[in-house]
Amino acid sequence: MIPFQKSPLESGVTLRTSGTLNAQEGFFSENAREIQVSGHSDVLVCGGGPAGIAAALGAARAGANVRLIELAGCLGGVWTAGLLTCILDGENKSGIMQELLEDFGGHVYDPEQAKQVLEDKLTTAGVELRYHTMVTGAVCEGRRLKTVLTESKSGREAWTADCFVDCTGDGDLAAQAGCGFEVGKDESCTCQPMSMMALLTGLSPETYQEFKDRKHFLAFMKGLDIEPSYRSPTLRHIRGPIYSIMTNHEYGVSAFDATAVTEATVRARREINEIVQALRKAGHGFEDLMVVATAEQIGIREGRRIHGRYAVNREDIMTGLRRDDAVCRVAYPVDIHGLKKEDPAYSLADGGERSKAYDIPYPALVAADVDGLLMAGRNISGDFVAHSSYRVTGNSVPMGEAAGKAAALAAKTGRLPHELSWGEIMAG
Repeated sequence: MIPFQKSPLESGVTLRTSGTLNAQEGFFSENAREIQVSGHSDVLVCGGGPAGIAAALGAARAGANVRLIELAGCLGGVWTAGLLTCILDGENKSGIMQELLEDFGGHVYDPEQAKQVLEDKLTTAGVELRYHTMVTGAVCEGRRLKTVLTESKSGREAWTADCFVDCTGDGDLAAQAGCGFEVGKDESCTCQPMSMMALLTGLSPETYQEFKDRKHFLAFMKGLDIEPSYRSPTLRHIRGPIYSIMTNHEYGVSAFDATAVTEATVRARREINEIVQALRKAGHGFEDLMVVATAEQIGIREGRRIHGRYAVNREDIMTGLRRDDAVCRVAYPVDIHGLKKEDPAYSLADGGERSKAYDIPYPALVAADVDGLLMAGRNISGDFVAHSSYRVTGNSVPMGEAAGKAAALAAKTGRLPHELSWGEIMAG
C-alpha cells in the first residue's frame, strides 16, 4: 500500500507559479516568491564533464566540502553522455588526468565504464552529487557571486558557497552572473560545428582495419553516394565488438538556442542511422552493422569564452607561451573544423601557422567581472584560434584540477581566487 501524503500546497510548499500574462505584448510577469536554500558548501562546481569532475576532486582532496551540480544523469559530459570515446592531449599530463588514463585503460575508453569510474572517484572523495539539475540563475552581492539558482524536479532551488567553479562548457554560470564573454570567430558569432557520436557493433575486425583510414573510408562512402556532413569520417575500436563512429557535422548552430540544438540533434541522429543503413546494404563487411547507441547530448565544440584576468591568444600559442603560473601545458594543434560545409574539414590559423606547445596561465581561469568565480574547460578566457587548441578534454582535466584546488584554498582562507598566488595553490 502506498502511504498517504499531503500535497505540496497542504504542506506549505508553493510549487505553482503565479503572475500576470500580457498576451498582447507577448510576455509573462512572474510574481516574486521565496526560494528554498537547499545547501551550502565550501565549493560549488557547476557542470560534471571532464573539467567539472577534476574540479570537484581537486577541491575535495584539498579538504573542501564540495557539491557538484550536473544537468545530465551521469558524470563525464562529452566523455559519457556525448560518447566521445577518445581523450585528446591527455598523455602529457600528470595528476588527475594521469589517474583517469590508467583507470580508463588509455586514451580510448568505454563510456559506460567511465561513468562508474567517475562516480566511484567522486563519491569516495566525499563530493555531493546532484544530477538532473540545470543552472538557471546567479545572484551577486556587489561583485561577489553568492548564490546559484537551479531548476529540477525538486523545483526552483538556491545554493550558496564560498567559492564557485563554472565547468558548464558553455559558461552558463558565468553568463548568469553577469560576466562578459565572446562567442565564435568574429562579430557574426559563427562557431565551430557540432557533432553527434554513436556506438556501433557488427563490424568485423578486418573491415575496421581497412576503413580506419579516414580518407579511404570517405572515398568508399562517396562511391556509395553517401555524402557525410563531416568529411573526415572516423571509426574507432573501443573494445570487443563495440566501435564508435563520427560522420556528422551540424553547421551554424548556436549552443544557446535550444530550438536550434534540438533541430541539429534530430538531423544528426537521422544522418547517422541513414549512413549505417546504407553501409549495411553495401555489404563489404558491413552486412551486420547496427547502431548500439547515439549520444544523449550532441557534441558542442564552442560556446562562450568568459572574460578572465588573462586571455590566452593566438600569439601565445604560436610562440609557445611559458608562464610560472601555468596550470597545464597544451600540446594540441590548432584544430578549427570547417565553419561551413564547403570549407576544408580542418584548418589552421588564418595565416596557416602551426601552434607550439604552450602554457595556460592560472589567471585565464579567474573571472574578470565577478569575484569568487573560477572557470575550467573550454569556457576559459581566450580567443577563437587559441580556443580551437586548448578546448580538448585532455586540457580540461588539469584546468579543472587547478580551479578546484584554488577554490578550496580560497574557501579555507577566506580570500578570493584572484588574491591567491599560484605557488600557494600548488603548495596546498
